Amino acid sequence: MGTSRQNRSAVNKIFGTELPQESSDERDPDDKRDIADRDQWLRDNVPPHHH
Repeated sequence: MGTSRQNRSAVNKIFGTELPQESSDERDPDDKRDIADRDQWLRDNVPPHHH
């Protein structure tokens, strides 16, 4: 098994972006900006068959 950096690099090659460094349970649930960012991400990534 490789180093943490090598593992991240392999994941990034597969998925194209770096995974978040914190999980959703580590984020502030009352942070409205986070909700807006997630909503925008969902709107930007709607599959074509849902348009």
